[in-house]
Amino acid sequence: MKWIDYESPTTVDEAVGLLAHHRENARILAGGTDLIVQMRLGQRQPAVVINVKGIPELNEITYSPESGLTLGASAPCYKIYDDSKLQKTYPGLMDSAELIGGIQIQGRASIGGNLCNAAPSADAIPALIAHSAICRIVGPDGTREVPVEDFCTGVRETVIQPNEMLINLHIPPPAPRFGARYIRFIPRNEMDIAVVGVGASVVLDNGTIKTARVALASVAPTPLFLKNLGAELEGKPANEESLNMAGQIAKKASRPITDMRGTIEYRKHLCDVLTRRALQTAINRAKEAR
Repeated sequence: MKWIDYESPTTVDEAVGLLAHHRENARILAGGTDLIVQMRLGQRQPAVVINVKGIPELNEITYSPESGLTLGASAPCYKIYDDSKLQKTYPGLMDSAELIGGIQIQGRASIGGNLCNAAPSADAIPALIAHSAICRIVGPDGTREVPVEDFCTGVRETVIQPNEMLINLHIPPPAPRFGARYIRFIPRNEMDIAVVGVGASVVLDNGTIKTARVALASVAPTPLFLKNLGAELEGKPANEESLNMAGQIAKKASRPITDMRGTIEYRKHLCDVLTRRALQTAINRAKEAR
């Protein structure tokens, strides 16, 4: 049996000091719903586990219409979707928070942890991209900010250095007539991993798409931000023709593999279908928003 040291810092400085000392030998434990499973399977074998649940800044959930949402990296999912203000303001984020595991998992799992796990199928990441989230990363040299679409660099790999950690996510306040949606397809209820996931957001202006952001899960080594799709939709009417165009762009941009959950062809087909559906719901929500 491998010996593992356990640390439970109560401040950001203390946690960063431990990371700076142990570097690659340490792993952060926020909720543990990914890390503990990976350790049992031998995929992760840290010498030190650093539990950051006791650090106040990492549990912060604050929102104001002027500054937006600050979401601590360890804040559990249930605290997000139980907040009525956040449900109304960040609908795409609510969609994903309610899908990450079951009720028991959501009592521990966090949006920040789902992001840092950096699985290509992660449910939170396309929704965060749709909402233009900014990752705040702290290390010995201070705090730096990274757009969420640039956070994942490979399968279970991120921009975070061994002596750094994600402290929170900042999501700006939505513009008027903003709507968002996260939708996924799973092969069956017993396999809670997306075959394809789509996060989408739009801002409408008199029936025209002013801005749009779309991201895909499970179709590339990292969650895929389709910046060109958003550019193509800008200025287009929010109608079926525009959605059909968006679906085809998503289908062509995807780079899936064939595995036990689906073939390349099937995943590409789903990119088309789910992108159209996610955008349609985002548009409907935008029409209802003030």
